[in-house]
Amino acid sequence: MEGHSHGFGLASPSWRANLDVVVTVLIVRLKVISRYKGSLVMEMFLPVVFAAMPILLGVAVGGANAGQYFQANTGTSNFKLYMLIGACTFSVVSIMLWLVGYWIRREQETGTLESIYLAPARQVYVLTGVTIYSLLRALLAFVVSLVIGSLVFGVNLLEGNVLGAIGILMLGMLPLWGLSMLFGAFIMRVKEANSVINVMTWVVSFLMGVFFPITMFPPLLRWAAAIFPPTVMNDAMRASMLNLSTFFGSWYISLAVMFAAALTVPLVGYGVFTFTGRSVRRKEGVGQY
Repeated sequence: MEGHSHGFGLASPSWRANLDVVVTVLIVRLKVISRYKGSLVMEMFLPVVFAAMPILLGVAVGGANAGQYFQANTGTSNFKLYMLIGACTFSVVSIMLWLVGYWIRREQETGTLESIYLAPARQVYVLTGVTIYSLLRALLAFVVSLVIGSLVFGVNLLEGNVLGAIGILMLGMLPLWGLSMLFGAFIMRVKEANSVINVMTWVVSFLMGVFFPITMFPPLLRWAAAIFPPTVMNDAMRASMLNLSTFFGSWYISLAVMFAAALTVPLVGYGVFTFTGRSVRRKEGVGQY
């Protein structure tokens, strides 16, 4: 049979069949969001709006000396780009995490999650298609909002190492993929998305230090935030584009932490997601929502 490989009397999907599953899911999600163009526009402008609030507050309080006051605690006087990077990076994290959670909850409510588990395709390929869709949507929002923000606030994106920042962003997507599966497993268990996401949004933004350096945290909270993958990504991107030192003081340590997260978090996330799926099917049934 085409698209399958045979062995010991059994048929298993070939790599091409698995790839077709990923691509099909990706195309379906893209077609769905193409009907809601306003959502895409909002995702591109919201980071600029979020960054504008502390930027305008800083200008109102500090006036012409706002950059000097900010440099005393961060090492850079370019507080506009500092906060814009934080807001844009947070939008990437939010889209990657929340879209997977909303997708699972929507499948639960419409009763199609059970059909997905009964389909011959492995759930990992369906989930991969959804996360790739989230990745593309997050990258589009990041690039466009960063460019719009640079024009609105009058900052030069080319002063720092932009290519290095892009590389850090791509590396940071791997632990985000794992975190999205962890969050999806949690949504599958609690059967609620909106209230959980509303709470987690503030927790994640706080730990990331979207508008301030995490060095201002108390010691215990500071190190807890420092091992949170989105925080490390945000810190490294700022260091690359603003010529700052990373939280760990050395690029080697920051990259080592990011590589460790890229290798371990996806494995942990997928393991928890599949375990939760099996547990829900055995004990509760995926159709009871």
